[in-house]
Amino acid sequence: MNIKYLKSLKQRLGQGMTEYIIVVALVAIAAIGVYQLFGQVVRSQTAAMAKELAGEDGSAESQNAQSAAQNASAQTAAKSLKSFTGNASAGE
Repeated sequence: MNIKYLKSLKQRLGQGMTEYIIVVALVAIAAIGVYQLFGQVVRSQTAAMAKELAGEDGSAESQNAQSAAQNASAQTAAKSLKSFTGNASAGE
């Protein structure tokens, strides 16, 4: 009886650990996807913060982040679902 209980307890603990690993992996994949999606804006902001923490001037990287954000905003305004209709036959 006691051995069955210990086996059951180990299986439940193992299942919990497996679920935890899966959740951590999904969060990591989502973080990588978000970092790739925001692209240059996040990279420039991260570089600016790193330079400021190192005691250097990060204003150039901050300006790069601002211009990248403006470019991304312009691209978002230019591309919508309406702009993708009929493009399948054009091969684009």
